[in-house]
This record gives sequence, structure tokens and C-alpha cells, in this order.
Amino acid sequence: MATNYTDDIGPMAYPLKMVSQEVVEHMLGWNIPEEHQSLVHEHWRNFPSVSKYAHFVLALIYTCLILASLSGNGIVIWIFSTSKSLRSASNMFVINLAVFDMMMMLEMPLLVLNSFYQRLVGYQLGCDIYGVLGSLSGIGGAITNAVIAYDRYKTISSPLDGRLNRVQASLLILFTWLWALPFTILPAFRIWGRFVPEGFLTTCSFDYFTEDQDTKVFVMCIFTWSYCIPMLLICYFYSKLFGAVRLHERMLKEQAKKMNVKSLAANKEDAGKSVEIRIAKVAFTIFFLFVCSWTPYAFVTMTGAFGDRSILTPVATMIPAVCAKIVSCIDPWVYAINHPRYRAELQKRLPWMGVREADPDSVSTSSGATAQTQNPTAEA
Repeated sequence: MATNYTDDIGPMAYPLKMVSQEVVEHMLGWNIPEEHQSLVHEHWRNFPSVSKYAHFVLALIYTCLILASLSGNGIVIWIFSTSKSLRSASNMFVINLAVFDMMMMLEMPLLVLNSFYQRLVGYQLGCDIYGVLGSLSGIGGAITNAVIAYDRYKTISSPLDGRLNRVQASLLILFTWLWALPFTILPAFRIWGRFVPEGFLTTCSFDYFTEDQDTKVFVMCIFTWSYCIPMLLICYFYSKLFGAVRLHERMLKEQAKKMNVKSLAANKEDAGKSVEIRIAKVAFTIFFLFVCSWTPYAFVTMTGAFGDRSILTPVATMIPAVCAKIVSCIDPWVYAINHPRYRAELQKRLPWMGVREADPDSVSTSSGATAQTQNPTAEA
């Protein structure tokens, strides 16, 4: 006897009944073919299948992030690479960070596509592509933040002989890419570790669930390499930087007291140093965002390998992934808000954005001239 789907619910309500059955009766991974079931760890099979509407909401969020990343990082790369006033060795690191952020953006369209299919498109190949983009951009961005901290420390603590030249900056940028390669290549070719689906099973990361010693050692190594070492370097260089700034300010106050003036910060050299300090504040802000975005993800991976896995629900593992993507889109706007020469270039090239920033060079020159006019006896 044929089943009558119109009983009790009516023919128009049947599609809704199908959706409700899909959520209640299926577990995560049900729609992945048998030959690719090895991709899904048993941990995820303990959770009900995610509603298609949750997938669509996630796809909408990632679509907005794609637009924000394209516009923000695209403008940063365009302005920093084509403006004479911004063609410094230090700003080469800014471009490098924007390139890594753009690379992270490249994996977002894959998530949008996966969300509409409600599974991983391409299975192992699609997972490897997603994982490679995420690993390269994430690890590369982390070590680039450490290099930026080192550059800011050198520039501010030794403004005359501490600045890096373009050759040194190029070598450090090459170093950031080489640093990101090992833990990208090894899992991609399954030499050590592998990339597997996580969360809603529409994103991929390295395997931190498999119960063997090899996986646990891999997780510890990548945690140390991509999170702990960059974090320690960043904290060290910024602590040294702030120490140098405090020492400089104390020297200025003591000298001003001897000369019986309120401040010595009006001359061109100190105005330039003030600009450098503003740029250092930008770099520190981006470091803070880096900590906020990657610390939750580091917690998830370490918990998956060594802690209580029951707290790692699909939603709990997707939130850190979304946070990491959001920060990669925020980075360029932090520069837009705080970087003086970048703001000046934005005002010149994109006046419709409503940025108001005077040229730092002209301001420092005029302030120096004013100081000389107002304090002729001080110089004597």
C-alpha cells in the first residue's frame, strides 16, 4: 500500500516535515558517501545533523566577510604598494600581513559553497585545499605579527641605526613564508597529520581527535610552532618597545625641566617619533586582535587532543573559526583608523570615505618651524 504523506499534515506541509525529520533523525555525516566516511571522526557522529538554516546563516556571515576582506585588504595592498610615502621596509610587512589575510579570504567561498550543499564539496581534495589555505594564512599571519613587533622595536628603540632596509625586510618576509610551510605541507601530503572536516563538517582543519601518540605529538608541535613561539616573540619585543618609549619620554621630561620649557616634543625628530609610536600602537592593536582570534581556536585543538571532548560541540568549534576570519577582515581597517600616512593617502585617493588626516610630513615640518619661532632662546 502506498504511503499517503497528506495524512494529518496536508500536502503543503510535507516539505517542512522532511526538514524536521532531517534534523531529528540524522546525525552529522549522514549525507557523506560511504567511500568518504573515513573523513568524519566518530566524535561528530554523536551530534544531530545541523539545520540547513544554520548552514545558510553561516554562508551569509562568510559572504559579508568576503566583501569586507576584499575591500579592506585590497585597499591596503593597493595603497601601501603604490604610494611613495609608504614605500618603506617597515610597510612591506604590512603588505605581507594583508596578503596572508587575503589568502584566508580565499577559503571563505569554499565554505559558502559547502554550506549550500550541507557537506564538504570535493571531499578529501576539497578538505586539503581548505586546510592548506587556512594553515598557510594562519601560521603566516602569526609569525608576520611577530616580525612587525620586532621591526617596531628596532625602529623606535634605535631610530638612527635600527631601521631595517628593504633587503633585510625581504629576507624576513621570505622567512614568514618558510615558517608557514612545514605544518602546511606535512598534513596536506599526510606525511604527518592530515586535514579533516570539523564543526558543521563544512570546514577543515588539522586532525586533533585521532587517538594515537602520533596525532598528539603533532598537535603539541603545531600548537608550539604556530601559536606559542609567535606569541612569546611578540610579547618580548613589545615589552622591550614599551620600555624604550618610557625611557625616551623620561629623558625628554628631564631635558625639558633643565631648559625650563614645558615639552621638547615640538621638534621634527620627536614629531617623527610620535608618528612611529602611533604606528606601534596600530601594530599592538592588531596583535591584540590576533590573540583574541587564535586563542579560542588553540583552546579547541588542545581540548580535542588532551581535554574533555564533550564540550566541543559543532557550534562551539565553529565560533573560533568565525572569529579568526573576522579578525583577518578587521586588520586593514585598524590601519585605516590609526596609521597617519595611510589615512593621508586614503584622503587623497578615496575622498568619498570621509577620512580627515593632514600629511604627517608637512605637519611635522610646520610644527618644527613654529617651535623654532616660539623658543629662540631655548635653542641658544
